[in-house]
Amino acid sequence: MPHSYHNLLYHVLYSTHERRPWLDAGIAPRVHAYVGGIVRNLGGIPIEIGGTDDHVHIMARLRPDKAVSDVLRIIKANSSGWVHATFPDKGEFAWQEGYGAFTVSESQSAKLRRYIASQLEHHRRLSFKEEFIQLLKAHGVEYDERYIWK
Repeated sequence: MPHSYHNLLYHVLYSTHERRPWLDAGIAPRVHAYVGGIVRNLGGIPIEIGGTDDHVHIMARLRPDKAVSDVLRIIKANSSGWVHATFPDKGEFAWQEGYGAFTVSESQSAKLRRYIASQLEHHRRLSFKEEFIQLLKAHGVEYDERYIWK
């Protein structure tokens, strides 16, 4: 086969440091847009970005020559620096170490977009910790609860 074909669709989520509520309504849309720009600069396609005041969800197509860990390291470092430069009163802002990253089939992409877009409503019923553990279980990821929320 002379060409390579791919559709690498990911759902990635990560929280603010100590899950502090840094991403209020005044900053969250700008952070989400900035993160989308980083994804584009890395050759990816941001599809949906959202979250609540303490975490972010990203649905994006990523290039096959980019490791998810590298993409997330760049997103977190650059967006954190941008927050510090743009919002001087948020000098303590930081992202939590680690993240969750899951592949998504194209057949589930519309469902995931709706899920990310409805995060505020979703979290009226479920905490971020509960959501994260549900995602780990749904994707068959083994974890030790003693270490998951450090």
